[in-house]
Amino acid sequence: MMAENDRNLSIDDVRHIASLCRIGMTDEELERMSAELSDLVGEVAYVQSIDTSGVGPMGHAADSIDTVMRDDESSPPLSVGDVLANAPRREGDYFRVRAILD
Repeated sequence: MMAENDRNLSIDDVRHIASLCRIGMTDEELERMSAELSDLVGEVAYVQSIDTSGVGPMGHAADSIDTVMRDDESSPPLSVGDVLANAPRREGDYFRVRAILD
């Protein structure tokens, strides 16, 4: 794989990553991903180089943000008929979905 200070991923690096992820890629896609992933690694390296030792944890980057949240209030549940009213397929009182496993 790539050296720690090297920010450029080779085609072989991308091919190896793709094989680990079980992703098939054409030569054109490998070339494009090599450039894109190299750019991404460079961005991450830049962010890692920023000194944040004097910065405390924040809930949000902007202190003046006022979010509008409604109170969490319970309400009676919907009836089965209301829940299934727009179901594309149903079987009795249940949603009918395609099987995903044989």
